[in-house]
Amino acid sequence: MTNAQAVHVPVLRREALAALAPRDGGTYVDATFGGGGYARAILEAADCTLIALDRDPAAIARGQALVAAFAPRLTLVHAAFGDLENVVARPLDGVVLDIGVSSFQLEAAERGFSFQQDGPLDMRMDREGPTAADAVNALSEAALAELIADYGEDDDARRIARAIVQARAAQRIERTGALAALIERAVGGRKGARTHPATKTFQALRILVNDELGELARALTGAERLLKPGGRLVVVAFHSLEDRLVKTFLYERAGQRGGGSRHLPEAPSARAPSFHLEERRMIAPGEAELAANPRARSAALRWAVRTDAPAWDAGAPLELAPRARQEWRAL
Repeated sequence: MTNAQAVHVPVLRREALAALAPRDGGTYVDATFGGGGYARAILEAADCTLIALDRDPAAIARGQALVAAFAPRLTLVHAAFGDLENVVARPLDGVVLDIGVSSFQLEAAERGFSFQQDGPLDMRMDREGPTAADAVNALSEAALAELIADYGEDDDARRIARAIVQARAAQRIERTGALAALIERAVGGRKGARTHPATKTFQALRILVNDELGELARALTGAERLLKPGGRLVVVAFHSLEDRLVKTFLYERAGQRGGGSRHLPEAPSARAPSFHLEERRMIAPGEAELAANPRARSAALRWAVRTDAPAWDAGAPLELAPRARQEWRAL
């Protein structure tokens, strides 16, 4: 399937819209515009104003038709969702974050997000800075192993890192197909697994290249500072690292700490809750959506309502993959 043919299917759209509850006259932010699925749903649900962000220039170009269709209620901004607080100056009634790779990006072989079609090992959302190929060919074996273990949560991280370093000594690794094949060889094949053994390594590289966990942490604290009392924060995550970060953030801000985590340490218990959890459990796709869109199987939606308490401090920096991140910043 070509990029032009790809169809973006917004995951948990009905549930996200119900949690956001857009109303006439409100101001909302879709901080991860992507294919515009959530943006269209919000604008159709209420006579509201929507500011949409995306760091991918291709998404900004695709979204111009939607901007024209809903003028002047939709503003589309080329910015990462972690820059939310720097881009949006007004108080908000709601923020929605759909933290995932869009169908457009996955189906475009030249973007390098997927190994289903061979392409350059790129993975950059914003088309700027070092690529995934630069990481694969420059990071030390120890940093690669740490990266794949921490961001990919892969038990074969050391074996994969060793295979990458051995392979790149003979020839630079530039293609998604080549990387996927060498990982499959390194772990001894698929062994009956449902997912390809390269999946977790590709996830780890994408998180590093785009600073996805850092962007998410900044977006959460930015939304906390921008939301009005009663404003709603809705987040859809697609892997356990993202969901854990969101859960920890919301539980701590709601005064329902569960012992902290490596992502966001425990906050002082004396702070007044800045969010109220209307729904404590994460919301998963139903059987009908999973049948229609298998990519939805890992999605998890969490949401909360802003209280009138002051925003909390941002918290400590993320602790995962410190060596990999240090070497990456030096590229």
